Amino acid sequence: MIRDNLEVKEIVVGDGEARKRYVLVRNPEEARRDAARREAHLERLRTELARLKELDGEAHTQAHCRLHSHPTYKRYLKTDKRGNLRIDLAAVKAMEHLDGKYLLRTSDDTLSAEDVALGYKQLLQVEAAFRTLKQSLELRPVYHRKEERIRAHVLLCWLALMLIRIAENQTGQTWRDIRSLMQTLHLVEYRLDAGKLRQRTELTDEHRGIVSALQIAEPQQIWDISLS
Repeated sequence: MIRDNLEVKEIVVGDGEARKRYVLVRNPEEARRDAARREAHLERLRTELARLKELDGEAHTQAHCRLHSHPTYKRYLKTDKRGNLRIDLAAVKAMEHLDGKYLLRTSDDTLSAEDVALGYKQLLQVEAAFRTLKQSLELRPVYHRKEERIRAHVLLCWLALMLIRIAENQTGQTWRDIRSLMQTLHLVEYRLDAGKLRQRTELTDEHRGIVSALQIAEPQQIWDISLS
């Protein structure tokens, strides 16, 4: 176990000029996410296979082909002697062994296995940051023509990205998870004969955990009271 909760193992194959150096990395957190995603896929696939049994004729053929060629589900499937689709338990078992793992190859013998693993993880974070800039923050396309407006646009996106990374580092969660959780908070407006009340919904323990980690004040509960 090294920094950032990574497990590494160095593997050297061959000697001399034919020598190849690999670093096998396992991320326990990513392994748990891989397992959860696979189980969600399998649960959905079981439902689809059960539905397939209820069909016949052309409807059955079309549904069979869709499942068999599905970009995600096909890796979990096999065809039995009767041509029916079944979950391939051996394939599922083989995937379990790959959860959270990736293999790196390096020709730099001056780097330790730890440095190789951490360097690659930082590269992934940089690439994720660029994706966030281009997609979530919509850095491109830029419709401004004046240079100062283009610079301001890029600067605002960069500041937003920095806030995202701060939030991720402080909470230990991805921005997607933070955003999804905080979006469950709502401002509710109650209209009564006596007037109007605007109040936020209650914070859960998860909400409070994020607010505490970011060291910011909880959003006020009562936003407005208006009497008729």
